Amino acid sequence: MAITYTSANKILDHSLGLTGYTPPSTWYYGLSTTTIGIDGTGETEPSGGSYARVAVTNNKTNFGTSSNGSLTNDVSVEFPESTASWGTITYVFLADAASAGNIYFFEALPVAKTVQDDTTVLFAVAALTFTMSNS
Repeated sequence: MAITYTSANKILDHSLGLTGYTPPSTWYYGLSTTTIGIDGTGETEPSGGSYARVAVTNNKTNFGTSSNGSLTNDVSVEFPESTASWGTITYVFLADAASAGNIYFFEALPVAKTVQDDTTVLFAVAALTFTMSNS
C-alpha cells in the first residue's frame, strides 16, 4: 500500500523531533470505486448494501513486524457480506476513522472487483503490503 501525504508528514514530523505522534489504536480498512490520490482524497466508498469499513486493532498480531521498509497484514481482512451491489471496487485503503477521517495508506487492486449482492470481499493474510520506499 502506498503512503499518503498525511501519513508521511506525521512520520517525518515525529521522526525528526518536530512533533509527537500517537498512531490510532484502531485502523479501518475501506474500499473505493474511484482512484485515491497521494493526498488521501478521491475515494468513493460504496453506500448501503451492508458496506462498512473493517476495524482492526493496531498491534503486532494484526500487522506483524516490518522488514526492509514494508510489512503485511498478519490476519485476513473480511468485509461484511453485501446485501446489494457495491459497484466496481478499484482501491483498498487504511484510515483512522470508521467514517470520514484521514486515509494513511492506499492501494489499487490488481484486478477491479465488481461486488454484487451476496458477495464477501476478503483479503487473505499477507495480501496487503504496506511499504515505505525511496522511489
